[in-house]
Amino acid sequence: MSAGEAVQAAPARRSLRPVAIGAVLSAILVLLFGVPWWSLTLAHARWPGPVVAVGTVVFAAALVAFPVLMYLGHGRRGWDRAAVAGDTILGVIWVLFSWAVLGNVLRVALAVGGVADPVRSRVVAAGIAGVSVLLVAWGYVEAMRVPRVRRAAVTIPRLGAGLHGLRVVLLTDTHYGPIDRARWSASVVAAVNRLDADIVCHTGDIADGTVARRREQAAPLGDVRARLARAYVTGNHEYFGEAEGWLDHMRALGWEPLHNRHIVVERDGSRLVLAGVDDATAASSGRPGHRADHTAALAGADPDLPVLLLAHQPKQIGAAVAAGVDLQLSGHTHGGQIWPFHLLVRTDQPAVQGLSRHGERTQLYTSRGTGFWGPPLRVFAPSEITLITLLAG
Repeated sequence: MSAGEAVQAAPARRSLRPVAIGAVLSAILVLLFGVPWWSLTLAHARWPGPVVAVGTVVFAAALVAFPVLMYLGHGRRGWDRAAVAGDTILGVIWVLFSWAVLGNVLRVALAVGGVADPVRSRVVAAGIAGVSVLLVAWGYVEAMRVPRVRRAAVTIPRLGAGLHGLRVVLLTDTHYGPIDRARWSASVVAAVNRLDADIVCHTGDIADGTVARRREQAAPLGDVRARLARAYVTGNHEYFGEAEGWLDHMRALGWEPLHNRHIVVERDGSRLVLAGVDDATAASSGRPGHRADHTAALAGADPDLPVLLLAHQPKQIGAAVAAGVDLQLSGHTHGGQIWPFHLLVRTDQPAVQGLSRHGERTQLYTSRGTGFWGPPLRVFAPSEITLITLLAG
């Protein structure tokens, strides 16, 4: 093959990538919408013709509208109403898909038990619809409520006696976005202030959108009270918009943006290094000076002091272990947000929620998140405001 043929072949191969991505996305959408449609309207249920027709029109309309709404809502236009509609469709169809899959397991069990169609398929369809309606309603209430306080005690052997009992409150993934949650934000801050924290942390994904668009929702964060420090690091969603803008805005609200840097807090003669790194996606964002840099974050820190590290994603724990961090606080996973999405999250992250140990020294606490992203639903993955009490070893 000549050099000219090779040069011509490379663009041809590259041009196939968007086609392949489009084909995969189309297949996923057909599955997401097709499995519930088949389970509810067909599947040998022998519903009357008008019922099948209406069900088919509803699913087809949602399938066509969904990508359009997501593009208008989350693309350059950033139309909030379209985002809310598209996100809601996504949440509802995920619940329907998940329970349609389980419903078809029930179908097999009923067949083994001797239940014939159309009764079998109608029982399955009714079960899928009933459970889905209940979970969507309950999930919406769970998503929109002020998170419950989740408490955890973490023993850090290197922690000085003067810091025993230090109270650290963790907020993360507030995702201020297309649904105006300014009142919710104020209620969250009131709940945080009742916890009498020494340190309050926000580990990123503060908002979906620019500071100008989400300023009112984020404003209550300026009223957070902490005796020793309020610290913030970026999440991956900041890099969809204006990471530098949110770092500056949090600084203006009185928080310490830990952009690959640390501060030292002290109480009763004992000291703790409070460090933060950028999100794992920062390096690929193209923004100069943004990447997760643990060496820079801990530069000049006394190696004998315990280290509390803020890092948005749990999978940043490997670098934390190498850096000798005692405790990393993370979010990002939302605990899966809508069951059983946690199974997919687990393929990408070493932890989905709660406390875990990594190496001899390092522990990781992963929050299920304070807010929600996208669908205003939380199913079997409640949000949380985390109160972590540090104990000396």
